[in-house]
Amino acid sequence: MSVLLTHATQVLTLGGKAAPRRAAQMRELGIVEDGAVLIADGKIIAVGTTDEVAKHELARNAEEIDCSHNVVLPGFVDSHTHPVFTAPRLIDFEKRIAGASYEEIAEAGGGIRASLRGVREASTETLAAYVLKALDEMAAQGTTTVEAKSGYGLSFAAEMKSLEAIRSAAHQWAGTVVPTLMGAHVVPPEYCDNPEEYVRIICDEMIPAVANRRSLDSRPPDPKRVGQETRAPARDDKEKGLAAFVDVFCERGAFTMEQSQRILRAAVEHNLGVRAHVCQLTPAQLAPLLEFHPASLDHLDLVSRKDIGVLAKLDTVATLLPAANYFLGLADFPPARKLIDSGVPVALATDYNPGTSPTPSMPFVLSAACTHMKMSPAEAIVAAAYNGACALRMQRHKGSLEPGKDADIAIFDADDYRELAYWFGVNRCRQTVLSGIPRPKPQNAG
Repeated sequence: MSVLLTHATQVLTLGGKAAPRRAAQMRELGIVEDGAVLIADGKIIAVGTTDEVAKHELARNAEEIDCSHNVVLPGFVDSHTHPVFTAPRLIDFEKRIAGASYEEIAEAGGGIRASLRGVREASTETLAAYVLKALDEMAAQGTTTVEAKSGYGLSFAAEMKSLEAIRSAAHQWAGTVVPTLMGAHVVPPEYCDNPEEYVRIICDEMIPAVANRRSLDSRPPDPKRVGQETRAPARDDKEKGLAAFVDVFCERGAFTMEQSQRILRAAVEHNLGVRAHVCQLTPAQLAPLLEFHPASLDHLDLVSRKDIGVLAKLDTVATLLPAANYFLGLADFPPARKLIDSGVPVALATDYNPGTSPTPSMPFVLSAACTHMKMSPAEAIVAAAYNGACALRMQRHKGSLEPGKDADIAIFDADDYRELAYWFGVNRCRQTVLSGIPRPKPQNAG
């Protein structure tokens, strides 16, 4: 199947060789006016002006999508989400409005631990349905690649079940899902008096299992979704375990730096990528984590100037999550300007989760990044697409519109790319193309 997108007011290619993008490179969008993109067999074949691309042999019989008065760009890469949960945390929400802090809510039995029961009691099929619903909501707003974490089961069985649910949902979705084990979210209640035993379970049981375990769900994709949003499993799905990465919440009230090191060391020993939540609520020195070459360090609200200088020399991506700061009602946001101006590669993600960031909307994240972190619209787009791909080490296939890359594309009702961050509270994504398959236009698109 070939598809030809034509007459886009602007095509943002985000093309270039640097990986990841930093400093001035984060403002380079590679804009093509009256642009076109030719797609075949799930890959980008050609990008350029409409007149240029229309001459390609494969363009003759392609399904044409007129993108007049539209901005076309790479699909967003949401590189930090927590989609495996069964219910919103409304009590936490009300307590926070009344003045309770994140830590006070957790100490009262809310927070992450409040989601345990729903995940532990739900079936894999039920959890997969929730994950798939979230993926569809993300795609409707321009997201085509999603990193999906476990972390609300916090037992061996519940974490494996959560990852199975992620895989099942991924097989029913046309986009790309990158699974991450986050058994190290917090210490579950049954191990509060013996957190070292829970760390041992993560290192000795969970990590080896996800590195080697094959999917328990070998059923084919739902035929009702074929031709719309279903894709075949990724080329090497059958050769992988249940997770590509291991994440840890290195924070007061969660896991100490020493415990985090042990967990990440076990992940590296099992050939899994690593990433970490760090410096969200309290400052920390990053050197003990950097020895494991993490793909990304996330939140970084309280990162030190010294560590910013260190990160500027590395390819570890700083993934910032301003929607969480917004929802928590915080006055301060991650120091995007200090990071970017110092040469640190920055990505943006939703942090989609039931407690601190219940939004599937990357466009909202762009708006928050510009208004609260003073990123330019161009920087925000590069952070949400290309550098998001780098945070997942997928930049060879995702994050830009270049021949040979996956045909993951977002089409917005806009005449200028700056409108993506300007409008908020309304979905202006006209359509997404996932793995070369155009999705129907969302009913609530602008």
